[in-house]
Amino acid sequence: MNDSELQPIDIVTQRAHQAFIEMGSIKGVERSKAVKQMAIKLKECLDDILQANTLDLEISKEMAVPELISDWLKLTPQRLESAIEILETLAELPDPFQKVINSPYQVTYCQNYSQLMPLGVVALIYEALPELAIITAGLAIKTGNSLILRGSSEASNTNSIIAQALQIALEDVDFPSFCLQFLPSEQGFKIEDLVTQDQYINLIIPYGRPSLIQEVTQFATAPVLKSAMGNCYLYWSLCNDLELVKHIITDSYNTIPDPVNAIEKVLINCQQKSNSITRLFNHLQEQKFTLLGDEILVNEYPEHLQLISTPMWGKPFLNHTIAFRVVDDLSSAIAWINNYSSGHANCLITDSYQEGRIFAMETDSALVYVNSSPRFYRYLPGSNSVFLGISNQKGNRRGLISLETFTTVKQIVVGSGEV
Repeated sequence: MNDSELQPIDIVTQRAHQAFIEMGSIKGVERSKAVKQMAIKLKECLDDILQANTLDLEISKEMAVPELISDWLKLTPQRLESAIEILETLAELPDPFQKVINSPYQVTYCQNYSQLMPLGVVALIYEALPELAIITAGLAIKTGNSLILRGSSEASNTNSIIAQALQIALEDVDFPSFCLQFLPSEQGFKIEDLVTQDQYINLIIPYGRPSLIQEVTQFATAPVLKSAMGNCYLYWSLCNDLELVKHIITDSYNTIPDPVNAIEKVLINCQQKSNSITRLFNHLQEQKFTLLGDEILVNEYPEHLQLISTPMWGKPFLNHTIAFRVVDDLSSAIAWINNYSSGHANCLITDSYQEGRIFAMETDSALVYVNSSPRFYRYLPGSNSVFLGISNQKGNRRGLISLETFTTVKQIVVGSGEV
């Protein structure tokens, strides 16, 4: 479709903007057809994509890529097929711009209403996790946006062939050239160069380790929607259902390959029974978790816990490591969570309805789970919901990154010549 790697970054973004303008006349049924065609083309290229991924994995071994990135990079047939299924689901959803929304406030004495509209040009900067390009392309094209993909060097071969398949699919349905562009990291496209193109880029979504998110937000002049991962807290109140505690912690790690909402820190009520705590530690160690604790717990359970360093209470582990701390009560737990958690997903286990309400209202978190696993689903089979990730920032689209994240609101006022 295009040769982005041969063009300066300002030309790439300008072309993306022009493609977005051209897409303004494309109907919802045509956008759905384009998303469906992307799924069809990816199925045709399935073996080629997996072969390219095998090559990337072999190269990553020689480059001593961190284990976390290797796990993200490994694109299994199941992961690839799940991403294609997400495209098929998006293709069947109604046009997100069909609905007219009642205006939440009156701006004049005339009739006024709101309408969802496309954002414009979206840039995804992602670390390994090649299937994210597929999901983001589906969300962007379904909502009439142009998309610029900038993957990491570890997945260069996989990213390239996925982007080619997506571009060919869009060509097949006569979508504007440059509505989807891929920037190979090895071609010298620096993150700083991309994120400062605020004249044409309307939203940047970084996805990866905290270091990547920090790099993007540090340099960006275009709007950034930060995605969050890890450092989710659970407060275990005076609930006696140990099996529920075990399930919620272990199930939170079952999102493959990036357990976005994995519970990495557990606050335990100081009146919790010692034998229940011991049984929990034994269970988690049997599941190959590494366990850390505060000084009080380490002294009481030295055979189970290692001492955590203070700064780690506010940082994600992004592996099978869980840290434990004793707190006095619910208010102490909420205060600690609000100070140290990532603020995107936190959990409570309790027998008290009142505690659940207080936790839900006072915890500074985009998502709150009460007696429920916070496990993250990009797509729950049988549902109509597709999520790219979760944002923990305020002042923008906080929470689940969905179709609506790729839209903005236009307010429309209709009068009869009133003055």
